[in-house]
Amino acid sequence: MSKPTLVVLAAGIGSRYGGLKQLDTFTPQGDTILDFSIYDAIQAGFGKVVFIIRKSIQEDFKAFFNHKLKGKIEVEYVFQEIENIPKKFQDNDRQKPWGTGHALLMAKDVVSENFAVINADDFYGKEAFEVMSKSLKNIDQNSTNFNMMGYILKNTVSDYGFVSRGECQVNEKGNLTGITERTHIEKIDGGLKFKNENEQLVPISEETTVSMNFFGFTPKYFEVSASLFESFLEENYKSPKAEFFIPLVVNHLIVNNIATMEVLKSNARWFGVTYKQDKEYVTSEIQKLKETGIYPIDLW
Repeated sequence: MSKPTLVVLAAGIGSRYGGLKQLDTFTPQGDTILDFSIYDAIQAGFGKVVFIIRKSIQEDFKAFFNHKLKGKIEVEYVFQEIENIPKKFQDNDRQKPWGTGHALLMAKDVVSENFAVINADDFYGKEAFEVMSKSLKNIDQNSTNFNMMGYILKNTVSDYGFVSRGECQVNEKGNLTGITERTHIEKIDGGLKFKNENEQLVPISEETTVSMNFFGFTPKYFEVSASLFESFLEENYKSPKAEFFIPLVVNHLIVNNIATMEVLKSNARWFGVTYKQDKEYVTSEIQKLKETGIYPIDLW
């Protein structure tokens, strides 16, 4: 089995954060959150990293990562642009990207092995990459046996505003039976609530299993998601805010028995930066991980 590939979703604009958080640094050594994910992936046996970015940040990304990763892991860059869709759908007033599902499709020509996909600005933890790598190495590349890392909702929210999470339904075998994208979950009066389709705030359990966009796929994923994206565009290409999310694809595959998705668990801690105010906490936590020897002071 070939080494798995790590695909990084890094084309986001970071409007709530107020800047390009993919390249924001969190240590005196100048490490981004993504540095830790790539370091963990290399240690866990991944053989290639594919950055999905916008052309406008290409030079910044290459200047930041190429010299660090040279000789350590194969590197590819692909681009998510609004106009990267079939011509018949380009008659639209789109201002924002088409979503994570569209972004991942941009990698289909450079990924021919089992792969994991992550967000650039989420810290997933060393153990999560080890568990994911081991699983991907044991999955037939021609199958539709997929997986994902499951996290507990209360460990993934911000103190400073709302977050988006995929709410997961898991059966007794540990397989995903459904996933619902919740685009607005926040802490209110000591509990957690999400906005439903009627814009009403509804309580949600702190112990809910959620997706943090850390999925494991075989190359078969690209075949099934491409046709789904075309169907999505047929219905939504004139809608300026509609987005094609990876969980939308996953849900379709699970509900229609096209694929299975095992929910992997790890004790690794997740943290991330949705808002600028999250940075101080994340910086402190990363510093502790270096001080306790989980990571070397100098990653590279």
